Amino acid sequence: MTGSNILGKLFGRSPIGPIQEHMQIANQAVQLLPDLIRATTAGDWDTAGAVHKEIERTERDADKLKRSVRRHLPKSLFLPVPRSDLLSLVSMQDNVANTARDVAVIIMGRNMCFPESMQDSVLAFAEACAATAGQALLAIQELDELLEVGFSGREVKRVEAMLKELDKMERRTDKMAAGLRAQLFRIESELPPVDVIFYYQILSLLGNVADEAEAVGDRLQVLMAK
Repeated sequence: MTGSNILGKLFGRSPIGPIQEHMQIANQAVQLLPDLIRATTAGDWDTAGAVHKEIERTERDADKLKRSVRRHLPKSLFLPVPRSDLLSLVSMQDNVANTARDVAVIIMGRNMCFPESMQDSVLAFAEACAATAGQALLAIQELDELLEVGFSGREVKRVEAMLKELDKMERRTDKMAAGLRAQLFRIESELPPVDVIFYYQILSLLGNVADEAEAVGDRLQVLMAK
């Protein structure tokens, strides 16, 4: 009875609550990336350092919750969807937080600031990637409702519309990334070669944030199809 109460406190009526909370934390890490880029652009490295620490703290919180979900996710037949699918969803969500941390580590590890001619575009790109992660969160927040209606009816159509918008937002970030790579290519001969390597890596990682957010949506789409 005691063990049952512990699980009840952690998961409530279903395991979905902690999974939704995990995505919320992962999204928090991503939403800090534009703030980090603004601070570096302004040369405010104290603020940048504080934002970096907050991103790392948030990523650690996501890791802790991920491990908790993995330990406590019921193995019984009473789960509303396959346990393996939920664990896969959590892993994909965790990738979002991990990549946000990776971006911050490179920027702060090398005190990276993009060339002035690229700064506005890079910030817009980071904001678009953060918006994509936010859209994935909105869809995940509907997972409990989907379960209540048995993945049918108007709720499914509503979430499908969210996922279509998520795909559209991710495609927009792909186009922005391509434009930024082309912009960097045009001026890379004027920049320190090692910096150029890391500029490309930062752009790639920012794009990965949007890709991974879309992957979360794709996994939700799989759950809805079962």
